[in-house]
Order: sequence, then C-alpha cells, then structure tokens
Amino acid sequence: MQGVLHKTLIIRLSSVGDVVLSSPLVRALHGRFPDCQIDFLVKSEYADLVRHNPHITQVIQFPGGGTIGDLVRLRRTIRSSGYDLIVDIHDSIRSRYLSAGTGKVTRVNKRKIARTLLVNFKLDMYPRFGGAPDVAARYLETLLPWGVTDDGGAPELFFPESVREAVDRLLSAAHLAPGTMCIGVCPCARHGNKMWPADRFAESAGHLAEKRGLPVLLFGGADEKEMCAAIESLIRTGHPHARVLNLAGNLSLPETGSAMDRCAVVLANDTGLMHIAEARGVPVVAIFGPTVGEFGFFPRGARSAVVEHPGLYCRPCTHIGLPRCPLGHFRCMKEITAGAVNDVAERFLVQ
Repeated sequence: MQGVLHKTLIIRLSSVGDVVLSSPLVRALHGRFPDCQIDFLVKSEYADLVRHNPHITQVIQFPGGGTIGDLVRLRRTIRSSGYDLIVDIHDSIRSRYLSAGTGKVTRVNKRKIARTLLVNFKLDMYPRFGGAPDVAARYLETLLPWGVTDDGGAPELFFPESVREAVDRLLSAAHLAPGTMCIGVCPCARHGNKMWPADRFAESAGHLAEKRGLPVLLFGGADEKEMCAAIESLIRTGHPHARVLNLAGNLSLPETGSAMDRCAVVLANDTGLMHIAEARGVPVVAIFGPTVGEFGFFPRGARSAVVEHPGLYCRPCTHIGLPRCPLGHFRCMKEITAGAVNDVAERFLVQ
C-alpha cells in the first residue's frame, strides 16, 4: 500500500454528470486522509458543482474557452504547487498535459478497448478489462493503492442556504407553496439519439401529475427552453388539469439541484441532470436508449431505476450519443412506452 497523502489534486474538467460522479471519490479520499488538502480542477462553467463540497480545500478553475496560454500558465501553477499526487479522472490530452512532469499521477481506467469492441462489434469484453463498474467506482479505482475504497454511497451535490432560499422564492412566485411535491422532468440531452420522444415525456408526466395531483417541473439549460416549452404545451393539451412550470434556462446548476429537492420523482434521459437528481437523493427513473450499463452511467442508488430496451441487436450504437439513430428506426427509444416508465415511477410514488 502507498503512503499517506498530504496534498492532492483531482482533475475532472467536465461535464455535469462526470463532475457530479466524482463526489464519491472526494468523499472517500477525505475519509481515508482527513488532513489531506484536496484541490479540484474543473472548467469554470461547472465549478458550482464542487464549490461548496466540504471535503474540497480549493477549487481551481480553467476558464471557459481557455487558450493554450491559459493551459501553459495553469500547468506552471500545478507544477509549483507541490502536490504529492495528481488524480486524473478525465484522462484527455489536456489533462495529461496539465499533469505532465508533476511527479506521481494516477489515472482512471476508462476501458476504452472494451467500450470500442462493444459499440462497434457488440462484443462484451469488459470482464477481460477489469469489469464494468459504474463511473464513480472507476474513479475510486485510481486510489485503491492508497487504501481509499468505495463506500457504495450515492453522489453528492452541496450548495448554500441562499440557493435554497432563491429557489423557494421562485417557486412561491409561481404559486407553488413550500412543501409542495412535484414530478420532475429532464427531457433533453446533448445528443439527439439519447432523448426519449417529447410526446412520451408529456404523456408520462401528464398522467402522473393528474393521477397524483402533483405539479410538473421541467428542467433544462438555456438552449433547451424550446424543447421544454413544446413538452409543456403537449402536457397542457393532453392533461388540462395538470400544473406545469417550465424552469429551463432559469436556474443555475445548484438551483436545479435545490428545485429537484421538491420532486417526488424525476424522469430523465441519460444526461447530467439525472446525476444531479440522484446526488440530491431524489428517486430517478432514467430512460436509456443507445447507451448501456457497461459504460458506467446508470444511476447507482437504490432509489433509482433504469428503463431500457434490453437485447436490442443494435445497442449500443455509441458511448456518448449521436445526433440521430444511425439506422433510422430509433427503436431503442420509440419502443419504450409511457406506461412502462410510469409503472416504474409509481413504485417510488407509493413509498
């Protein structure tokens, strides 16, 4: 076993889900070495996801749209900071450059060969490449030589009380009283073929809202307002008694987490917001189409569940997503019904 760690830098530059999934590693490292300084390097647009983590000493930000000059300066800073270990859980050309020449470095095992074989040839060779643990567990593998082990707990997202107060004011202005529970919906994704059809989200959320008498909260980024507005319209048309509040583009990432605290369940695609919901301890029904569990992004909590089309011959067709179904039929998503999703969601709503 390796020695005691005194000053460690974790590198995970992006994106939402990956940064959230690093929190079990941070928690376990702090638990093993409570006196260790833990710094975290992340792109500035995702800094709020780690800024208030009590186990992190310092958040170092790489600016959005950063230049080569920014990289050079940051590398110089890292090399002069005296870290006794750098934990590179990003493993990109950029993260390798930043950690080069800095002493001891440990990197995540992404199982790239196994992933390529599964996507391109539908051969599951993961058992020969270290198995297929979830991404949070893969991050934790980097520190096994130092006795840092997985506690099996869910990811975490921390934010100050001021964030909660701001969200409470926003929801109160929309006539949602404190304590009102909701149905959360995250209908968007960065890649088109990872998105369950909009009419299915509307049918599922609208049915649950009317049956349970719960409002619907739609979550998304500023560039997802139009999609969420379309789903809002579909819900209002098909379920006129359902209350719907479109929050897309109106919340920061921590505020999104706080608003999700008001949800009895969240319906989501394979996307970063799904991981934020789980990090807040909210039951999640995650809808996976072109991607599969071997890639490690299934939610890990006992209060979460995945709905997928198992055994479909063309899955997986990608590990990160594509603009559209490469075969044109989109069966992996189109053949998942609103009823199937609601059957799973109802299990959480009756608890």
